Amino acid sequence: MASLFSPRPIEEVKSELLGRAKGNRNPFLYTIFDEVAPAINSLRSVDREEWAKAFSSLAGPHEERAAQAEAAGDAQTAKKEYLIAYDYNHVARYPAPNSPGKLAAYRRSQELFHKAARYFDPPVERVEMPFAGRAGEGTKSIGLLRKPKGVAKAPVVVLWGGIDAFKEERPSDPYLAVGLACLSIDMPGVADAPLAGSENGERLWDAVFDYIASRSDLDADRVGLHGGSTGGYWATKVAHTHRGRVRAAVNQGGPAHFAFQKNWIVNAQHGEYPFELAETAACAFGRRTAEEWVEYSPKLSLLDQGILDQPCAPLLCVNGLKDSVFPIADMYLLLEHGSPKSSRLYPGGHMGGGNSQAVIVRWLKEMLTA
Repeated sequence: MASLFSPRPIEEVKSELLGRAKGNRNPFLYTIFDEVAPAINSLRSVDREEWAKAFSSLAGPHEERAAQAEAAGDAQTAKKEYLIAYDYNHVARYPAPNSPGKLAAYRRSQELFHKAARYFDPPVERVEMPFAGRAGEGTKSIGLLRKPKGVAKAPVVVLWGGIDAFKEERPSDPYLAVGLACLSIDMPGVADAPLAGSENGERLWDAVFDYIASRSDLDADRVGLHGGSTGGYWATKVAHTHRGRVRAAVNQGGPAHFAFQKNWIVNAQHGEYPFELAETAACAFGRRTAEEWVEYSPKLSLLDQGILDQPCAPLLCVNGLKDSVFPIADMYLLLEHGSPKSSRLYPGGHMGGGNSQAVIVRWLKEMLTA
């Protein structure tokens, strides 16, 4: 088994990262290519501490410029520079904060994100949602809430990413523009989530729905979900298990059954994901190694759990036909079972690309405001 998970050649990793950095694709959201490219090219491996140091070291000058702009009353420059500094630390903790250096970079990225967020319009509200966890679990889930202007009781889209994209990276502006509030959270097992990923991690959403219902400025009868990548797994599951509390849900690029099988996991290690896909998934689900992930992951199959043949809230399935992270066969499987579902498939790779974001926003607006 160990030979099946040999490290990806560093030159392959660099090539993929440079392409992402040039196109400002995850995890390079606000980074400057001419600054980040030398750091990528200098990598000798993806050693976690070396990685964290290489990218977090780029943040300092931008933090200084942000502070200077802030002191001078230049809000736009302060926001821009804080976001750049945030993103270098975000890259430094990518794909998961699973070493001391990466964890420190993640916490620093959060601090810088909130410094930038002081200039967001509408503003960001950090909320704590009480979570009735089990022994060893946390007692609250953290969310980032933004509300559209001029809407007294807004419909809500709950957003979350996957194993490597946390609440700070969720794009809320497109939803705010169409009158929908956004509550960005972390899926089970990542960032500030109070529990690890597991066969029953959907318990996390009890706290989320209860919190929304406690707010007079949010409409608990019009709640939509948007889970991206591995987060799409939870969107699908919660649309089934909590269908009475969900008006509509979107699974963008998520797994369901075939992605959890050994052959797919092994092959996906050399797909479009830059490096350590299985190791990062393992981290999110309370496992330590790729081998442990292979052993554990079949338990997550929504088909084998009997979830897919249950009724579910309206569900939109979005992905690219050539996704090499999670198989398109999982999307077809969702369409073949249970309640009828909507779908929008693209010729590209993981999560679809193209105009997928606009399609998702439009669909959720229609579902939540009809």
